[in-house]
Amino acid sequence: MNNYKLAILFFLKRNKINKMGKCPIRCRITFLKSRKEFSTGIFINPDYWHSGKQKALPDSKENNILNNKLSLIRQQIDKAFLMLQILPNNFDVDDIYRKYKGEDSKEEITILGAYDLHNQKTEKLIGIDFNKLSWSRYVESRRKVALFITKFYKRKDVRLKDLDLKFIQDLEYFFKTDLKLKQATVYRSIQRVKKIIQFAISENYLKKDPFHLYKNKKFKTVIIYLTDEELKKLEKHNFSQERLQQVKDLFIFCCYTGLAYTEMSTLSTKNIEIGFDGKEWIQMVRKKTGRKISIPILPKAREVLDKYNDKLPTLSNQKFNSYLKEISELIGIDKKLTHHTARKTFATTVLLFNNVPMEIVSELLGHSNMNVTQSHYGKVVQKKVSDEVEVLKKRLK
Repeated sequence: MNNYKLAILFFLKRNKINKMGKCPIRCRITFLKSRKEFSTGIFINPDYWHSGKQKALPDSKENNILNNKLSLIRQQIDKAFLMLQILPNNFDVDDIYRKYKGEDSKEEITILGAYDLHNQKTEKLIGIDFNKLSWSRYVESRRKVALFITKFYKRKDVRLKDLDLKFIQDLEYFFKTDLKLKQATVYRSIQRVKKIIQFAISENYLKKDPFHLYKNKKFKTVIIYLTDEELKKLEKHNFSQERLQQVKDLFIFCCYTGLAYTEMSTLSTKNIEIGFDGKEWIQMVRKKTGRKISIPILPKAREVLDKYNDKLPTLSNQKFNSYLKEISELIGIDKKLTHHTARKTFATTVLLFNNVPMEIVSELLGHSNMNVTQSHYGKVVQKKVSDEVEVLKKRLK
């Protein structure tokens, strides 16, 4: 049993007086030289507060109610402290506070509880360090893990400290078999679970990392892009159906700008500016990374903008990709085209194969760092080097 003393102190936040002339009463609990402060939700006229006696004076109906509320808070904290003392594990001031609030102590935190803490914290960072799409993926990740726990463990949750390598391996198996996720999605799904575990460790909810002996198999993506011949073939083809022609035009536009679907669909005349060089540039903030992107408007992109008077047609991403499938079949391009293929084509055929340096490609794509660009397009650059070496060999014969 832990015999260290717990100190409970109520004090006023005098610099936060409201319109009624009252200020909030806060509580500070101290244990093992560590403090935890929190709001009691109680307000008082500062003239009635006696800090030495830790109560409101003089006696009155209002002050007596207030004192009873403070006494109840003190009793609840003491009760939480006593409950933790009879447990075999060590605890700290945060555990006392969590127990008082009716939450699990750090030793009792579950994997879904860690998800909730992470998601609540990151939700407040949407628009600052997080975007809503990234946050929603962790909400979906929690749903998948909850489904796995129900199916494999016949329980609602699992404590963090009970997680082990088998849990991770079973989770991967569940993703592949029950959810039938592809390897690329399995990899990303496991990475999100790992992020939650890392969050739990950083918040001192977990000491042992269950991922320590686990190696997530990274899916090696194959970059699908249009070659120079395929791109020119698409440019020259005109479709009788307006919907297909519009999608073709938008696709070509993105092949020469690298815009992702979100940026393409929200592009407006305010995003087109005259740059330092006296030429037209697209100036936007990429939603996925929050980074500002500046893209020069190449002649082929300008042709599309002129055709639609700088206001591109709009349609859903789903329809866009559906029409692209028709387009590829009609003109004989044996590749699965999606909107993202245009972005890949911009990076490869338009930029890298025309000797634009990797760091410039990274900047134009709005990647968060060069490593992202390198991991995606490193092999494409190697092929370019190989092709150039073959040309050199022929010259040297």
